[in-house]
Amino acid sequence: MSLSSPQLRRPAAAASCALALSLTLAACGGTGSAASGDKVVTVYSADGLKGEMGDGWYDEQFSAFERKTGIKVKYVEGGSGEMVQRAVREKANTQADVLVTLPPFIQQADSKDLLQKYEPEGADRVPEAERPGNAHWTPVVNNYFGFVHNSKELPKAPTTWEELLAPKYKGKVQYSTPGVAGDGTALVIKAIHDFGGREAAMDYLGKLQKNNVGPSSSTSKLAPKVDKGELLVANGDVQMNFAQARTMPNLDLWFPAAKKGAKPTTFALPYTAGLVKGGPQTENGKKLMDFLLSKSAQREVSSVGGGFSVRDDVKATDGNAVELEELMKGVEVFRPDWKEVAGNLDTYIADWKKATGS
Repeated sequence: MSLSSPQLRRPAAAASCALALSLTLAACGGTGSAASGDKVVTVYSADGLKGEMGDGWYDEQFSAFERKTGIKVKYVEGGSGEMVQRAVREKANTQADVLVTLPPFIQQADSKDLLQKYEPEGADRVPEAERPGNAHWTPVVNNYFGFVHNSKELPKAPTTWEELLAPKYKGKVQYSTPGVAGDGTALVIKAIHDFGGREAAMDYLGKLQKNNVGPSSSTSKLAPKVDKGELLVANGDVQMNFAQARTMPNLDLWFPAAKKGAKPTTFALPYTAGLVKGGPQTENGKKLMDFLLSKSAQREVSSVGGGFSVRDDVKATDGNAVELEELMKGVEVFRPDWKEVAGNLDTYIADWKKATGS
């Protein structure tokens, strides 16, 4: 069933921007010898938290952080997998201080020895089950996987995965690339859960390929296509799409069910930050992580960012928080085994490529 609402189109948060990899290495400051000296911190992040009009959660927090500390944030954006791959390539000359991705890519980054131990101030208010024992990463914005549909061309959202196989969706469905984009990888994880196993999920995704437009390295680029009617359906996530709906009046959220009559499902997909090992400005990275997890920043996760605070002592009551709570009603939230997913991610992606001919 569709869980969209007319109110969904008027959130206070801005849309995610498409600035993927717009920052050059020279601007990043190389090994920390940039003109701005030690007054800089470089963030590599999955897309979704920065606004197209400069009023997203990142925009607000980075500006406030600079006013408070005098430290300027240098920002590089792309898909979760893309950011990890870039950090791996740069290990001999590390550029980033803080890495923010969706799971399982933060776990993947840790397995590739990219992250170092750091427990930000306020991390003790993040539920222990959401944090690793080695303190190599910490969630900063909670979020959930989802889909969007064009509410003008498709007023009633599909209810199940199977409906997307219908002829009317040919050339009108697109999802971001698994293994490159966090939300694309999440689509595979949800399909495996909903269909009861990897083989059945891959069989379905192989069938869906006849309607699928093709790869997209960034999920945030899909919502504008849906809003314009170029696509009827695309994957996404609650935080990003809720924010984008402010400037995209034909964008509505929905969650597919495994089969007709079943509850729609989703799972938590938090933006998660880790301190990069050997970063050029490690101390500034620590300060930024502290700031993003502070009460003041977390209070604006819903009101500005359209997401969910990760702190158990921050209870949002703003209009966005109310709408988000309503949106999630009736949706079954499952918890992936992230250790298993991260450990088998390469085989997940290999199976997906084989099933879809990608």
